[in-house]
Amino acid sequence: MSNNKFEVKGLDLHYGEFQALKNIDMNIETNKVTSFIGPSGCGKSTFLRTLNRMNDLIENVKISGSVNLDGENIYGNIDVIELRKRVGMVFQKPNPFPMSIYENIAYGPKIHGIKKKRELDEIVENSLKKAALFDEVKDRLNKNALGLSGGQQQRLCIARALSVEPEVLLMDEPTSALDPIATLKIEELMEKLKKKYSIVIVTHSMQQAARISDCTAFFLMGEMIEFNDTATIFTKTVDKRTEDYITGRFG
Repeated sequence: MSNNKFEVKGLDLHYGEFQALKNIDMNIETNKVTSFIGPSGCGKSTFLRTLNRMNDLIENVKISGSVNLDGENIYGNIDVIELRKRVGMVFQKPNPFPMSIYENIAYGPKIHGIKKKRELDEIVENSLKKAALFDEVKDRLNKNALGLSGGQQQRLCIARALSVEPEVLLMDEPTSALDPIATLKIEELMEKLKKKYSIVIVTHSMQQAARISDCTAFFLMGEMIEFNDTATIFTKTVDKRTEDYITGRFG
């Protein structure tokens, strides 16, 4: 039984004439934190979005190759709504809905057919606890989520993603808009969450990748240059370009 959550083979992605991803092969393991690093515009966020077909929403996108989730090609005959339930997404800027904290979390489960208040109450509480936010907001669940601090909003977005019981959490620079204390909270949270979920994170911060991830991939100009366990990537790089990026010679 393979321990891979995703197996990506020969993935190419074009926006019109521009090739944004070139022949990506990568296995992403279950219950690990996998980081994508590389300079701006290198394809790491684009690749992250191929893992739950968010790029489908962009015009003129052509994708070839295969992305298998638990052995099933997600670019085959698959229900995209069901896919995005299994593979949740947290974006760079916290984006709570302009509604109450409670409704932010209950929104997804309601769409997926859960109507009973008791069940929703339980999901809201559990999701907020998993996102280490419950104690801070339990007395104001009916207040507007936009009143939370940036770091709390981002944890709310994580709780919202967890509310539909995903298997994978994709995070696109989830701490780049946050201060160091809020960042630390999210990093500690990832450490806990990987026991239950597989986490894939795009990060601009090499220190963050080194601190939190089990495996790291370095991207450059649409290619995946190197992929290995994080300690190896940061201490025994194989490719000079990876070393140059990590040591700050460019990027």
